[in-house]
Amino acid sequence: MPYTTLVSAETLNAHLGKAGWKIFDCRCSASDPSAGEERYLAGHLPSARHADLDRVLAAPPDASSGRHPLPDRQSLATWLGAEGVGNDTQVVTYDDAGGAFAARLWWLMRWLGHEAVAVLDGGLQAWQALGGSLETGETRAPDPAQFEAGPSLVAPVDIEDVAAIVQAHRPGRLIDARSPGRYRGENEPLDPVAGHIPGAENYPFSENLDPQHLFLPPEKLRERFRALSMNPGEIVHYCGSGVTACHNVLAMEHAGLHGSRLYPGSWSEWIRDPSRPVAKP
Repeated sequence: MPYTTLVSAETLNAHLGKAGWKIFDCRCSASDPSAGEERYLAGHLPSARHADLDRVLAAPPDASSGRHPLPDRQSLATWLGAEGVGNDTQVVTYDDAGGAFAARLWWLMRWLGHEAVAVLDGGLQAWQALGGSLETGETRAPDPAQFEAGPSLVAPVDIEDVAAIVQAHRPGRLIDARSPGRYRGENEPLDPVAGHIPGAENYPFSENLDPQHLFLPPEKLRERFRALSMNPGEIVHYCGSGVTACHNVLAMEHAGLHGSRLYPGSWSEWIRDPSRPVAKP
């Protein structure tokens, strides 16, 4: 059975170096675009390849998009094939931020129809706590594989769909994954407008984790999302740019609450048009 949400450091260690397993380092910094690659080169899991947020996991932004638009689907599939990922490959993604960035590649691969992808629970810290070794420099490029995108396993939501939810005054459908301060509009370090999309509720992605940055057990995650009493398939997650909101999608899937959706444009796209409403408590 493939791993489709999370994989433990112990399980990854047992499969390290085995054919059919590929590891991607998704570390990055919102304030320093070069930091992710620098951290990767300074030390990464054995055989891991770097998946850069701005160059691989997002397309260049334009005047109407959010900060991290979805990449071109075929370009991403081609990149994965060049990185040795085939349609039967078990992919593991990790970072050093509790999965905040690794979940983006997890979601993108499901967008390409690939089910066998999981986030390393606890990330780099869990690997090191286990006594796992690190490699420095860039891992040798693997032999290329054939990767074909298939029917999507996730359903992204566009800005028209979000606007319709707002206009219909449907509370509980929009979930904001950002910190409470950003949600309330008390601070906004990345975008030019503070606040949140009207009607959205705040479920910070960081609260999916325990103090060791491991995901809470499924039953605890279900309890956390207990206020969402409707069909999970009606839930739309967003954040600042469509990256950390993937963490809430992952948490719900791991909890058995299947089918919630992502608004990839998120807050940074919503505020591009000043006529769109902005809420502050």
